[in-house]
Amino acid sequence: MLRTDSRTVAPAPGCPNNEGITTVVIGPAGGLVSGQAAVLDLVDGSLSDMLIRAPVAVVAHIDDAQSAGVGARGELLLKLRELLEDTRVYARNKAAFERAQTRDFVAGRLDLEAMIPVVEGRLPLVIAADRESDIEAALRLMREYNLKLIIAGGAEGWRVADRLAAAKVPVLTGAMTNIPQSFSSLGSYQENAAMLRRAGVDVVLIGDAGTGDAETFNVRNLKQEAGNAVAYGMSWDDALRAVTLAPARMLGIADRYGSLEVGKVADVVVWSGDPFEFSSRAEHVLVRGREISTPSRQDLLEQRYRTLPPDYRKP
Repeated sequence: MLRTDSRTVAPAPGCPNNEGITTVVIGPAGGLVSGQAAVLDLVDGSLSDMLIRAPVAVVAHIDDAQSAGVGARGELLLKLRELLEDTRVYARNKAAFERAQTRDFVAGRLDLEAMIPVVEGRLPLVIAADRESDIEAALRLMREYNLKLIIAGGAEGWRVADRLAAAKVPVLTGAMTNIPQSFSSLGSYQENAAMLRRAGVDVVLIGDAGTGDAETFNVRNLKQEAGNAVAYGMSWDDALRAVTLAPARMLGIADRYGSLEVGKVADVVVWSGDPFEFSSRAEHVLVRGREISTPSRQDLLEQRYRTLPPDYRKP
């Protein structure tokens, strides 16, 4: 499993099945509260054929003030707090709202309705935050509103690993984020995933932490993230769990996904060797018990340009 961009919907022609990816989480991007996330199986068919569960979380960003149209990250936190407070008030006074007897809220009725499961603790709030200060701010929001919190990114999570573990907050992160994007992210550390796990944090490895390359067709790089996590201190078993059972438990689908057990969905990958070795290949990929062999976008491009077109300038 992994997180990817909401634009990645259909499995073909960019299907990453041939690299062992069977199930993905799609989540919107941009703005303060981007929207709801869903879990899909990468099978042929319509969205309804692929859909496992939706929504599984609401996605928010407190580290990108420009995308949200505000001047500072502190303002993002204030606006998120206002939204949570307004949702709480709306949920208690729906009848008054319908009679226009409430104060103005920062969001419309549909948005407030979508946020009610979050403030009631029934749906996780995924907050994208890399800086230590932003992660601490998210933890304060969680305690204040009794939220079910998930941190995405978490480049400086190792600095507050003990607090994340104590609060039982899962972290979606990668293993190749070691190049600071700005002065305020100098704390990026390649051992981050391993240090979080050693502290007792439930780590879920994703394929686009810090780079964004998995937003389109490179979700296959997830196995390299896991391999790098092992190279930088995470145990092999923890790395495997971080791309299988851990995301399934985090999203509430572990009763059907995430491990090979009787009664669960038959998503199985047979590898030529260690799946985290760069040279290993997925020899068989079964999704819902059926073998999938859809070519990836890279496969199609290779076939297209393997032979050059004829030179029509010749007589």
